[in-house]
Amino acid sequence: MKFERMEIRAFLDELASDSPAPGGGSVAALCASLGSALVSMVANLTIGKEKYKESWQLMEDVVGKSESLRFKFVELMNRDTESFNTFMAAMKMPKATEEEKCIRKKAMGEASKLATEVPLLTLEACVEMTELAYLAAKNGNTNTISDAGSAALLGEAAGKAAAYNVKINLPGVTDETFAADFKARMTEALQQLSINAEKATAILDKALQ
Repeated sequence: MKFERMEIRAFLDELASDSPAPGGGSVAALCASLGSALVSMVANLTIGKEKYKESWQLMEDVVGKSESLRFKFVELMNRDTESFNTFMAAMKMPKATEEEKCIRKKAMGEASKLATEVPLLTLEACVEMTELAYLAAKNGNTNTISDAGSAALLGEAAGKAAAYNVKINLPGVTDETFAADFKARMTEALQQLSINAEKATAILDKALQ
């Protein structure tokens, strides 16, 4: 069953169980989807308000992008658990002969790539979402500025959580070029994530003194 079709209580019960999936990667994507929804809310509560007429066009662009990200995060939430299951299936492959060991090692390497790629995509999408949260905080309805700030913080936390999942899976990747590229992308994304979150929280700190 897709996670978005589960009741909240059922999802939390599954998360709290002794099943290793869903885990941190799926939760990171879920938190990011909630942040995206908050950005959309701020934008929608700005559009149509005469006081913020100069921001309508910008907020229409923001809500379009934040809604796209919201659905992307839900997809990544499911893909993260699927990638973990793929890795576990590879681990359980037979290894009685040298040929079986070789096949298993190759399968685990490919599964590690997938398990690394999904949280990296989550992290990079969080960078996009926190930029939108900043725009919402700066140009949106001032009555919802705390919601925009909450979105930025959720995006930052979710992105950092996703990065942990990248780091834990990278050692299993045997393709050195792939691993180096993903590590560089992760480092760059984390830097931009912090910049975006700081820009948004600076607005909140000034407005809510």
